[in-house]
Amino acid sequence: MKTVKKFVIPVLVVYITWWLGAILIDRPVLPVPHKAIVQFFKILPKQLWRHMLVSLYRVVSAMGLALLLGLPLGLLIGRNREMDKMISPVIYLLHPIPKIAFLPVIMLLFGLGDLAKIFTIAMIVFFLVFITARDAGKNIDKQIYYSLVSMGASELQIYQHVVIPAVMPAVFTILRLSIGTAIAVLFFSETFATNYGVGFFIIDAWTRIVYEEMFAGIIGLSLIGLILYAIVDLLEKRICKWKNI
Repeated sequence: MKTVKKFVIPVLVVYITWWLGAILIDRPVLPVPHKAIVQFFKILPKQLWRHMLVSLYRVVSAMGLALLLGLPLGLLIGRNREMDKMISPVIYLLHPIPKIAFLPVIMLLFGLGDLAKIFTIAMIVFFLVFITARDAGKNIDKQIYYSLVSMGASELQIYQHVVIPAVMPAVFTILRLSIGTAIAVLFFSETFATNYGVGFFIIDAWTRIVYEEMFAGIIGLSLIGLILYAIVDLLEKRICKWKNI
C-alpha cells in the first residue's frame, strides 16, 4: 500500500500540472496528458517498445561501464596520496569540459553505432563515479586502516571489509544523480546517425508534427529513467545490506 501511495501521488501531481499547462496554452504542441497516454499504450506494442529497449540497453551499458572503470580507479587513487597528486589535476582539467562536444570525434573513432553513444554517456558518468569513490575513500578514518594492518589484514581484506563498504552508499547516490544527465546525453546522441532509440522516435514524431506521439516518446523516456532508478535501488539493497538493518 505504501509503494502504491509512493507512486500514485507524484503521478497525480505531474498529470494535473501537465493538464493545467495544456489547458492554459491551448495549442497542439502541448496535448492534454490523457491523449498522450492513450497514444503511448497504442504504439507501445507496435514500435515504441523496440526503441525503449535499444535506449535502455545503451544507457545501462554506459552506466555499467562507467561504474566498472570509475569505481576501482577512484578507490585506488583515494588510497594512494602520490597517485592522487598526479592524476587528480588531470581529472580536474578534463571534468569541466562538456563531453558531448567530443561526440563528433568519438563517432569518427568508434563509428556511428551503439559503441559511440555508450562511450559518450559512460565518459560523463565515469568522472562522477571516480571523484565520488576517490573522495569517499579519502574520508575513511585512518585509525581503521591502522587497526586492520596491526591485526595482519591484507590489502585485499582492507578493500573488502572497509573501503568498498564505506564508499558504496556514496557511489549509489551519485549514480542516482547521474541518471538524469545520462538520459539527456542519450536523447541527444540518438537524434542523429540512428534509426532506433527513444531520442530518434521523439525527433521523428516532432518533424512529422505528431505531438501526441512525441509526448508518448517522452513518457517512454521517463519510464526508462524510472527503471534505472529501480535498478540502482535494487543493487544498493543487495550490496549495502547493512543499510536495511
